[in-house]
Amino acid sequence: MIVKDITKSLEELAPLAYAEDFDNVGLLVGDEKQEVTGVLVSLDTLEVTVDEAIENKCNLIVAFHPIVFGGLKSLTGKSYVERVVIKAIQHNIAIYAIHTALDNCFKGVNDMICEQLNLHQRQVLIPQSKTIKKLTTYVPKKHTQKVLDALFAAGAGNIGNYDHCSFIQEGKGSFLPNDEANPVVGENGKLQIEEENQIHVTLATHVEKQVLSALKTSHPYEEVAYEVSSLENTNQHIGIGMVGELEKPMDENDFLAHIKTVFKTEVVRHSSRLGNKIKKVAVLGGSGAFGIQAAIASGADVYITADLKYHDFFKAEAKILLADVGHYESEQYTKNLLHSYLTKKFPNFAIVLSQKNTNPIQYS
Repeated sequence: MIVKDITKSLEELAPLAYAEDFDNVGLLVGDEKQEVTGVLVSLDTLEVTVDEAIENKCNLIVAFHPIVFGGLKSLTGKSYVERVVIKAIQHNIAIYAIHTALDNCFKGVNDMICEQLNLHQRQVLIPQSKTIKKLTTYVPKKHTQKVLDALFAAGAGNIGNYDHCSFIQEGKGSFLPNDEANPVVGENGKLQIEEENQIHVTLATHVEKQVLSALKTSHPYEEVAYEVSSLENTNQHIGIGMVGELEKPMDENDFLAHIKTVFKTEVVRHSSRLGNKIKKVAVLGGSGAFGIQAAIASGADVYITADLKYHDFFKAEAKILLADVGHYESEQYTKNLLHSYLTKKFPNFAIVLSQKNTNPIQYS
């Protein structure tokens, strides 16, 4: 087992293509070809996390938050970030961060929050745009099915809850091979008119490379004509935040008490009570002020998130109950999600769940 085996599996769950532009995800420290002795799964990577990895003989840390966010111009140990990186390198420990790739994953951070709250009928709160593309290509009629099968096997043709999606239109293609060409049909120096099918298939952004590879491998022509364009359709399964419903409506005060228990906190900062029953719940782990309007538009009775500022609470405007449970608290179950996923993927390998509480905020 090498580092890349683990990270490849993680990227099947949460493709890095869907991480936010500002983020720094992927392998941050170490060699992807290094043999893995054990994996420590954590929320953050601090010095105590590296020490825990050493104690457990783990030389790969899979963390939610990236320890390296901005550029490092030196490694002198003057900051906690530099000290972590230095210690990891000294002990030959690789560090991988998944962060907003997992935030935008349907079975990711926010689905885990919904799981803790036992929410049903879950949907993405803010779908990510430009995640669905369309491939158009031209194939001789007798080779059409072979090419389609290869494209579908590579992951093309998926949109929402449907797969094997395609559109085929008959037509005629023309080409004139020069003296250096090696045409499958036709002759050098002679214009060829060929009965062809124009194929359109949808594909997710993260499979574009493998789909194009499958196209070129399966297509009979020496030169393959194709184009890829972005669609305006929103992907039901890619995006940040989530909305779901409680099995039974709850009294507002009872719900606030409930989320204090669920998120293991003694304090929940919230907007003014509205006296409404809580049925529809919107959630967004981590800093989620940008999702307030989307939560209101979804018809949610409450929006659970973190890091709301003073003026953010005014945005409730008596339309929704805003509940700030804390950044760490909202994401605390993420490491359990990753640990469970990797344990199922690699049942006979040492996948260790970090026991360290890395919350930097204390309450008195």
